[in-house]
Amino acid sequence: MTHELHLLPASISLAVAERIVDAALAAATRIGTAPMAVAVLDVGGHLVAFKRQDGLAFLRCEIAQSKAWTALAMGTSSRGSRDRLAERPTFQAALSSLSQGRFIPVPGGVLILDGEKRVLGAVGMSGDASDKDEACCIEAIRAVGLQSYPAEPAPGWENARP
Repeated sequence: MTHELHLLPASISLAVAERIVDAALAAATRIGTAPMAVAVLDVGGHLVAFKRQDGLAFLRCEIAQSKAWTALAMGTSSRGSRDRLAERPTFQAALSSLSQGRFIPVPGGVLILDGEKRVLGAVGMSGDASDKDEACCIEAIRAVGLQSYPAEPAPGWENARP
């Protein structure tokens, strides 16, 4: 007896993930950020594409991946997790412990959506002020013709300081 495999809903492809990574780094260069790390994860939280710029500060690679992971795990941007859980530090600590430290509720983790608003994965970026990290992610997602959540960077992101 032959069984057909039924694959999960579409996730982000390597080709698109690489384009997002490159567009995010181009956005960072354009706005003059500190050195950055950028990671794209698929819907299962697996790393698809990653790059880091020369001179990157220690731990930024892990933080970028964790910001994307947080967005996927919580079903919202990492900024959304920060805002939603701001007055629940005990729950934030529990989520961090439960996730072996991967839960990082600060801006810079953005969901990648297709035209029907289905989640394809997430991009996370770290290296400068979190609001600038997030703005670069959003710009990169738009640059490849997809949608992001959140759709817009935080107000005043241009003036954020690391």
